[in-house]
Amino acid sequence: MTATIDPDVLARYGSRNIPRYTSYPTAPHFRPAPDIGLYREWLAAVPADEPVSLYVHVPFCRAMCWYCGCHTSVTHRDAPIDRYLHALRSELAAVAAALPGRVPVQHLHFGGGTPTLMEPDGFRRLMGQLRAAFNFRTDAEVAIEIDPRTLEQPMIEALAAGGVNRASLGVQSFDLKVQQAINRVQSFEITRDAVKGLRRHGIDQLNFDLIYGLPHQSVESCIDTLRQAVSLRPDRLAVFGYAHVPGFKPHQRKIDESTLGRAAERLAQAEAIARALIYAGYVPIGLDHFALPGDPLTLAAARGQLRRNFQGYTTDACTTLLGFGASAIGRVPDGFVQNAVLIPDYEKRIRDSGLALARHCPTDGEDRRRGALIEQLMCQYRADLSGAGDLVDETKLEPLVSDGIIRRKGSVIEVRPEARPLVRAVAAAFDAYLDEGAGRHASAV
Repeated sequence: MTATIDPDVLARYGSRNIPRYTSYPTAPHFRPAPDIGLYREWLAAVPADEPVSLYVHVPFCRAMCWYCGCHTSVTHRDAPIDRYLHALRSELAAVAAALPGRVPVQHLHFGGGTPTLMEPDGFRRLMGQLRAAFNFRTDAEVAIEIDPRTLEQPMIEALAAGGVNRASLGVQSFDLKVQQAINRVQSFEITRDAVKGLRRHGIDQLNFDLIYGLPHQSVESCIDTLRQAVSLRPDRLAVFGYAHVPGFKPHQRKIDESTLGRAAERLAQAEAIARALIYAGYVPIGLDHFALPGDPLTLAAARGQLRRNFQGYTTDACTTLLGFGASAIGRVPDGFVQNAVLIPDYEKRIRDSGLALARHCPTDGEDRRRGALIEQLMCQYRADLSGAGDLVDETKLEPLVSDGIIRRKGSVIEVRPEARPLVRAVAAAFDAYLDEGAGRHASAV
């Protein structure tokens, strides 16, 4: 008989507000940066010969999806995007000038918003500047997030010409009732045509994003969406639980909370999706990702080399991440940095100094050790506490053991298979900064 988690335990832990742990410390604990000179000093300390990752944020959409937790804004005109891209190119030049040289790049990710709202020529120009400023490795991954509803042929051609080799398509749900409740109507046919167009131009490493826990969702509607998505055979699927934080994202107030499922319903949806994906031949990766058996993500997980960053589970092992654009977060040897969130503020800071640093989080040895333990748990569902005695709070671990969430074998703690959906609650036991009452985190399930 397959073990199951006690419903009372699930309800108690699953309703806790806990970070997704794509970084440690997490972004709510960043604080105002003292001056722009600090960032230049931190950039100068980046090792010149170690590969880095780049993240470019394009915070524009044609319409607001009410579930969205990203920093983005709606525009029906191209002028604001063009003005923003001008600032983005200026920031790129300033960061490149502050680095110790033309550093190598292993990963580049365009996020949003909808990065493909750029005009094709604007994307070509930006991609050309990136390749001139950095030394892209021949096997570098160049990825971009796409809203299939706005993707057109000229942009597909520009992506291919720019060297994009991985695309992440937002799907969320194919259930029309759910789509209407989240203000995102997107047919299967639109998604299918985007997939065909990308593959036809050689962009054949494809990810789909799905969400469970949306208004009106049921196990049946989740499985129907999954059946359609799998018919297109994406290489990876990220299956996220909807994070309802209307105090932090006011547009989420347009969602009727009475239509949202509770922890047990959300877990049932997540488990049904996982079972169906495994049956379809996908391998579960960490908390919420699935990949085909030969995918690099699957191979990294099998080798114990899976990593976690702001894009979720990844093969990206770079220790330096350079973020560009409004709200973008970066990681350098001395800590985390984040640009101004609001677009006008970002553009003004770029005009004034070339850089847009607004918040930062210096990290010390303890932060890095705690972060490593949390990443072990999030990626492998286990962590070795040998040598970490000063980081262990037994009053936090003992309830996890007695409630059947983790088991201890010597210095190793391991999340029980049936309790893996609660892994974030285990990671939280090592978070020295966590404030669950802040209202900025989603429920643990």
